[in-house]
Amino acid sequence: MKARALLLAWLLGALCSATAASSIDEREAHLASRLRCMVCQNQTLAESNAPLAADMRQQIREQLAQGRSEDQVRDYFEQRYGAFVRYDPPFSPATWLLWLGPFLLLAFGLAWLARVVLRRQRQAAPPLTDAQRARAAALLEGDAP
Repeated sequence: MKARALLLAWLLGALCSATAASSIDEREAHLASRLRCMVCQNQTLAESNAPLAADMRQQIREQLAQGRSEDQVRDYFEQRYGAFVRYDPPFSPATWLLWLGPFLLLAFGLAWLARVVLRRQRQAAPPLTDAQRARAAALLEGDAP
C-alpha cells in the first residue's frame, strides 16, 4: 500500500512539474513576444535569432522559474534597456510624442487640407470674356473654329 501511495505521489509530482514547465513556457513566450530585440530592433525576442535575444529569452525563463511575476521581469528589462525594449511603451512624459504624434500629424494635415479647400472655394472664377463666350457657344453648337 505504501508503494502505491509513493507511486501516486511521484506521478502527481511529475504531472505538476510538467504543468508548471508548460506554464513557464507559455509565460516566457508571452513576454518574449512583447519585448523588443535590442540587436534587430524590428523584431520581438520571440522572432529574433540573434544571440542576445536567446540570452534575453533564457533570462526571462530563469526569472520566471525563480517565481518572479511577468511585471517584475518586464520591469527588470525596462530598467536595464529603457522603455524602448517594450513594444507597448507606457504613456509617460517621455513617450507622449510617440503616442500622440500620429494623431497630431493627422490633425495638422486635415487642418491644412481644409484651409486649402476653403481658400479655393472663396476664390471666384474670373468672368468669361466675350471671345471666350463666343468660342464656348460655337463648341456647344458644333461649329468649332
